[in-house]
Amino acid sequence: MNSDEILKIEAFLKAKFSKANIKLKPRVETKDSVEIIIDDETLGIIFKDDEDGDVCYHFQMTILSEDIN
Repeated sequence: MNSDEILKIEAFLKAKFSKANIKLKPRVETKDSVEIIIDDETLGIIFKDDEDGDVCYHFQMTILSEDIN
């Protein structure tokens, strides 16, 4: 993902979640995804998908059982 895409997605997430402290950090090992960080904690990953000519972004979040107990 390029920096313009990252900024646009970050702004979208801030508007949807009403959370001013959302940051997106490019992943070093791949250029098609970023980490979502809220309050200095990694919440998930967003992947870019542009295989069919349409561009979309997939949000993946893992919730550990010990986090909800």
